[in-house]
Amino acid sequence: MTLAPLVGQRQPVAPLLPLLDPWLRTRRWYAAGAGSADGLTPVVADVVREQAPALLHTVLRTGDGQLYQCLLGLRPELPPRLAGAAIGQVTEGDWRGWTLYEATQDAALMGVLLRHLARGTDGGLRMQRTTRMPLPVGLVPRPLTAEQSNSAVVYGDRLLLKIYRRPEPGPHLEVETLHALTQARCPRTPRLHGTLLTGGTGLVLGLMEDLLPADGDGWQIAVRQVADCVDGTCSTVPATGGFTAHARALGAAVAEVHTTLADVFPRVRLTPDDIARQAAGMTERLDRALREVPALARHRAGIARLYDAYARAGARGCAVLAQRVHGDLHLGQALPTPAGWQLIDFEGEPARPAAERAGAQPVLKDVAGMLRSFDYAARAGLRSLRARDLDDTPGARLRRTRRAHAWAIRNRRAFLAGYADAGGTDPHCHPLPLRAFEADKAVYEAVYESRHRPDWLPIPLEAVHRLART
Repeated sequence: MTLAPLVGQRQPVAPLLPLLDPWLRTRRWYAAGAGSADGLTPVVADVVREQAPALLHTVLRTGDGQLYQCLLGLRPELPPRLAGAAIGQVTEGDWRGWTLYEATQDAALMGVLLRHLARGTDGGLRMQRTTRMPLPVGLVPRPLTAEQSNSAVVYGDRLLLKIYRRPEPGPHLEVETLHALTQARCPRTPRLHGTLLTGGTGLVLGLMEDLLPADGDGWQIAVRQVADCVDGTCSTVPATGGFTAHARALGAAVAEVHTTLADVFPRVRLTPDDIARQAAGMTERLDRALREVPALARHRAGIARLYDAYARAGARGCAVLAQRVHGDLHLGQALPTPAGWQLIDFEGEPARPAAERAGAQPVLKDVAGMLRSFDYAARAGLRSLRARDLDDTPGARLRRTRRAHAWAIRNRRAFLAGYADAGGTDPHCHPLPLRAFEADKAVYEAVYESRHRPDWLPIPLEAVHRLART
């Protein structure tokens, strides 16, 4: 879809572009990292509120065609509480001398935005409703501060506004999935209340959903539990207690979501040709990864043999069912609530093309993603112990490493058992595809860590080493 720049219209964002260009490069959600954002062109520019504090909504296109969404605030003087959100001082145009800043950090402007969406408009930024519940405009807003590829604002204890920093034309994968799950009354996912759109572009800009009553996510809970069990301070016996009951319940929750998705979206059996193409895609991703992560080279032959074995199993008639799945499932996407585990963020892996993420995928890809997450949690728990005053002799370090490894094995097994018992495809009956998908995920992780967290790279490399020898 080609979006034309604003031509012959008032362009309130134009004087702000010299400030936005360098600021974009510092954002976690800017795909090119420290690369250039040269040639910014506004394709959407909407003044939501003109008087101070002013609120602007814009979608910018970079010189290479990437789209980025921004909510911008403007004040004659920026209060100290917003100093960390500052972008710069405007030097020309209607807001000359005012300070430009990231509006999602300003509770006052996020309240303005909620009231604007609740009123409803025919043009500009608006919300297409999917439920009849009136938006409670009096709720106190606060931004979520975790670094993500998108931004989120919470309203009271009831609503979460998710803002897609890299908007895509509809239909949007997450919106479509959550809408179907809401219609099916799935108890394991948040209810969708509406979709953010803007007139004439076809872009999906965000969504409004229920805020789930959770104190942290599965990743945070698991890492804390690993650390406690590894250093011997947990209140349960590591061999039988700890996180395993949670892991089993999480497996059952994932199976329930998969069952609901199979009811509301098409479910297909992959043909041998489909499986062969899938295996070839894995091999291509492996070879691309080798160029960024040379340490993968020593495992290339073993992983490629695993992918070839998966393709040969497909040729022999190995049954693999595909359907709509979560697409990027890990412990951080699971929230423990009083009603049990709930899953969030159905966008799929952000690094994969939208068309690839939207296609039917084997449910075992989600299962493999969660298995990798248990491995990560075990290693992250070990890392968190560095600040504690523990015995640092080689023998003590080896004992802690073994305990963390045992924690991961126990919880991987508990998750698989819970998934199978709740009616999901029994992963034990499909070990070869599961290993292939786990290897594909580990290769993906190796590239990510190489780019963003090089000191975490040994975690996926260890998994690749194990899987290559299986």
